[in-house]
Amino acid sequence: MAQRSNDEIRGDLSYLFDKASQALAARMGAALADLDITPRSYCVLTKATPGELTQGELAELALLDKTTMVVTLDHLENVGLARRTPSPTDRRARIVQTTDEGRQVVDKARTVIDGVYDEVLGVLPDAQRAALLDALVALVGAGGPLSEVEPAPNAPRRRSQKSSRTA
Repeated sequence: MAQRSNDEIRGDLSYLFDKASQALAARMGAALADLDITPRSYCVLTKATPGELTQGELAELALLDKTTMVVTLDHLENVGLARRTPSPTDRRARIVQTTDEGRQVVDKARTVIDGVYDEVLGVLPDAQRAALLDALVALVGAGGPLSEVEPAPNAPRRRSQKSSRTA
């Protein structure tokens, strides 16, 4: 496969974001393997550490769909890193909490992840590094043009299923 030129890549913003995300996730996965945790599990545990978010709120914050969140939390509960407790204000909701063991794993993983970030961003001079991070925050942070994920206008929609009792 032919290598794309830097000029060609520069004109493909979607590719730049996708490639950076894919490569960073792969590096994080490899770096976290010794701790027996995935980048997704790390993300969920980190965001669950305050112990105040519902499963749905956590899914939104971690950019995960509900099904993926359930599978992730099932695994984290099974290995003793997280627990779900009933919400005191909504009997349908579950509050996600990181266990003591989960917090220990998060602390170790944070050191590993910081090392990956330093390695990746370390190729940039300090001024470029700061400019890159500032630019990304301006794009995806509060009020940025990429801060909200909007549904695609032509995305297929599921039909609501009617109960057989209403027929």
